[in-house]
Amino acid sequence: MTSSDQSPSHDVFVYGSFQEPAVVNLILECAPVMVSAQLHGYHLYRLKGRLHPCISPSDNGLINGKILTGLTDSQLESLDMIEGTEYVRKTVEVVLTDTLEKKQVETIVWANKDDPNMYGEWSFEEWKRLHMEKFIEAATKFMEWKKNPNGRSREEFEKFVQDDSSPASA
Repeated sequence: MTSSDQSPSHDVFVYGSFQEPAVVNLILECAPVMVSAQLHGYHLYRLKGRLHPCISPSDNGLINGKILTGLTDSQLESLDMIEGTEYVRKTVEVVLTDTLEKKQVETIVWANKDDPNMYGEWSFEEWKRLHMEKFIEAATKFMEWKKNPNGRSREEFEKFVQDDSSPASA
């Protein structure tokens, strides 16, 4: 048995683009079990100029998301790498949607709770319709970079997840 086989598994509450199985499967290179859950006390914000959202504490907030169960340390590292340094991992309590059971899990929270680029409410359905294809393309490039950086920086990946779309004409 290798040391990675002996390390504890991680359950991670995800929101935003990581609710999409195609994204998760690409980043983790497997299809983890996903369980619906709610996170109370946080709000799901849009980020100005970005395709992905962030969460930050909010007294009356409620976020619907998924728990990715049984992740390895390496898979958790992949999530941390794609999120970058603007996020911090925290332990939170979520409520499972089906059973109402409470569970302690990890999640990724926007580090700057006072960031002026956070605004409004992020929509998963809108993201799927307008940005999922571009995000999957960016995630594919990120995974290629992770395997073979070839001197390229993480900032090159970040350019792919910028929202450069202009309003659609009527």
